[in-house]
Amino acid sequence: MNLIWKLLSKHISKGQLLGFFFANLIGLTIILLGFQFYIDVLPCFTGEDSFMNDDQVVLTKAVRSSSVVSGQTNLFSPDDVEDLRSQPFVESLGVFSSNEYHANATMSIEGNTIFNSEVYFESVPDEFVDIDKSQWNYAEGDRVVPVLLPRSYITMYNFGFAKSHSLPTLSDGVLGMVDISLFVQGDGKKEVFTGKLIGFSNKISSILVPQSFMDWTNRNFSSQSHSQPSRILVHFDNPASKEVTSYLEDHGYEVDSDQMNNEKTAYFLKLVVALVMVVGALISALSFYILLLSIFLLVQKNEDKLENLLLIGYTTRSVAWPYQMLTLVLNVGILLVSICAVFILRGYYYDYLLALSPSLDKSSPMLMIALGVGVVLVLSMLNFIVIHNRIQQIWYSKRRNNGVVS
Repeated sequence: MNLIWKLLSKHISKGQLLGFFFANLIGLTIILLGFQFYIDVLPCFTGEDSFMNDDQVVLTKAVRSSSVVSGQTNLFSPDDVEDLRSQPFVESLGVFSSNEYHANATMSIEGNTIFNSEVYFESVPDEFVDIDKSQWNYAEGDRVVPVLLPRSYITMYNFGFAKSHSLPTLSDGVLGMVDISLFVQGDGKKEVFTGKLIGFSNKISSILVPQSFMDWTNRNFSSQSHSQPSRILVHFDNPASKEVTSYLEDHGYEVDSDQMNNEKTAYFLKLVVALVMVVGALISALSFYILLLSIFLLVQKNEDKLENLLLIGYTTRSVAWPYQMLTLVLNVGILLVSICAVFILRGYYYDYLLALSPSLDKSSPMLMIALGVGVVLVLSMLNFIVIHNRIQQIWYSKRRNNGVVS
């Protein structure tokens, strides 16, 4: 085999092989990086909420210009709620309660105030919050109130305030670093409570407190009658069913915009990654074609030697093997370098993903590696088949020229 390699390797063009190597390296790296990026980023938009079931959706009434002119509100009446509750595709339903008094919140980390503003409390029945009830409760007289914050709060803090003030970024694992004070005022009374941060949720846009705390504070700090809800939390048996979609459209109900935006973002992400991977596949296909041209030129230059080797008894397989091994070594080398490049590039963008979604679990790269191995196996098999067929053509052509019938 070494003798065959020495005979056939004299006309190898290192420039052509390097051209193939780098072209295929770029193409394969684009494919693998696009695939890994998609796996890493998708959970930021479609990951399950830690505190609310994925089949629970927040409904609001659509606000249209005709509604404004006619004086219609976007509030759900008791009849609206009961009609929705009676539908066969609704497993359970809860209304959002809101505070009827003034509320302010101050949040600080390591003594640095990061938030101080008037806020809006909301609550839902406790069975809709997937938290240990020993942590999610409030009894009259307690000075500590468990709270859930919108995940957008932590995103704004990590990307904006933390970097500019040299403060640590937050994740779900270091919630104790956040000090929260809640100021409640109304009906001539004032109270200050300490907020205990339980976690963050994608399905809320305000500070969520236990239902018992909301009921008690509304009774004690407001003389107003409770207003009708503007949002409803519904647990559907299948949110994507035609019955649900048709009912929502007929009644002018909308799924919370944040959830819709996440779905649209996930779809756009899939589209962009697919386009990027197609570009990478085209580059790899072109580099594959370049390699075949290089091998064919090499075979053409060594045609006399190949014919002689075949005539003295070497098999087509043994003569084709050096060229096949050359392509295999190149492809394996490209795969290894591509995987290393993906790991390096992944390190640059993953910190930003953690800032965007601190609870994000680092996904395994095994699927990306498996994809790379699969691509290289397919390319190598094609190379093996094409090279073997080319050597066979030379052998059959030689036999025909010598008048030998196969």
